[in-house]
Amino acid sequence: MKLYIIIISFALVLGCTYEAFAQFDLGKKLKKKVERRVEKGVDKAIDKTLDATEDAVENAGTEDQNNKKENKESRSNNSSAATNSETNETESSAQDHIPDEKLKMWSKYDFVAGEKVIFNDDLTGEQQGEFPSRWDLTSGNAEIANLGNEKVIYFANNKTTILPLMDKKNFLPDVFTIEFDIYLDELATQRSNQYILRFFEGPGGWANMNGIRRHSIVISWNEVSMDKLGSKTADFNDEKKSWKGKWKRVAVSFNKRSLKVYLDEERMLNVPNLGYKPEMFSLGCNYDDRYIKTSSIKNIRVNEGGNKLYDRVMADGKFVTTGILFDVNKSTIKGESMGTINEIVKMMKEHSDLKFSIEGHTDSDGDNGFNQKLSEERAASVKNTLVQSGIDASRLSTKGLGENKPVDSNSTPEGKANNRRVEFIKI
Repeated sequence: MKLYIIIISFALVLGCTYEAFAQFDLGKKLKKKVERRVEKGVDKAIDKTLDATEDAVENAGTEDQNNKKENKESRSNNSSAATNSETNETESSAQDHIPDEKLKMWSKYDFVAGEKVIFNDDLTGEQQGEFPSRWDLTSGNAEIANLGNEKVIYFANNKTTILPLMDKKNFLPDVFTIEFDIYLDELATQRSNQYILRFFEGPGGWANMNGIRRHSIVISWNEVSMDKLGSKTADFNDEKKSWKGKWKRVAVSFNKRSLKVYLDEERMLNVPNLGYKPEMFSLGCNYDDRYIKTSSIKNIRVNEGGNKLYDRVMADGKFVTTGILFDVNKSTIKGESMGTINEIVKMMKEHSDLKFSIEGHTDSDGDNGFNQKLSEERAASVKNTLVQSGIDASRLSTKGLGENKPVDSNSTPEGKANNRRVEFIKI
């Protein structure tokens, strides 16, 4: 009888282990490795079977219920001026405004995204296990996977390289910004775990890549380099001690000849003259696949333009930004938005006569009433952040317009991203 109970319990453990793993899929290679370790640990695991089984069942049950609830909720807006999520939370309150401690570390951030989104891939609609539909593959292997509750582009092999599918090969304008998130594995501080952003110049595009390759920007957990240029993060020794694997934000700004690259809140590369104008780019990886198992990217966006905010205000009586980002279906401002906010603060302090109406906008995904309320709360959140940054509240008013005034089509990812915006109207 005891042997029978042990066999049944251990079978349950294996079942729960597999089901939990399925919700954190990172490719066949990682799955097989986990399964091999499970098999090797059979003898040691039996004594702990009953407790482990109970915990695993409870956790899996809770996770499954949460996933079902999210799937039933309507799609709405997620991480930009009015978001791009696959789920729609039912509450967004004034309590979400201004996470002071979270934003302090970005207080000197000066990256400002371009005005118009020309490529935006949040992986909406992608199928797990398939190659990402908006990219081409030039080497290695990549697929859509789940990391936690998020879809990511998983680089399944070392030295994988992908490039965005665009209407024309040489698609980068004279002034542009590129943003994306990279995942640094738990062993990233000890083993090779690098991401490679490559620029190419035309004419000829990718077909002649051997003759036109110019620069590779190499990004790791604490360093950004290009040839002999670059730097390390300021507190990398302290960060190394507490490293557990995390996402970091990469932001790139190019203005006719100058190039800047940021890793989270720090400017890591500042090149006054790149020597040529990039026409296209690719993203890839370089990692020690004996140890690193989670090489992934997400939230890739390319914007055109970079005119000074004050020049835009003087020319148009307003400026529009898609660079103020929020947590999913909330009014909580993301840290990487502080580059744009810091620029607004600087402009308003230099020109004390400026007053603005802050207007929030969303795309058409989700419920109209929810979008309206969300746009109002996000406009208020932006105002509160500006006030906390030293701008007198009397110089700012707020308004939410929901999905009612689109500036682009809601049928494409780029159009939706342009509709999710914050406008500053001069008053």
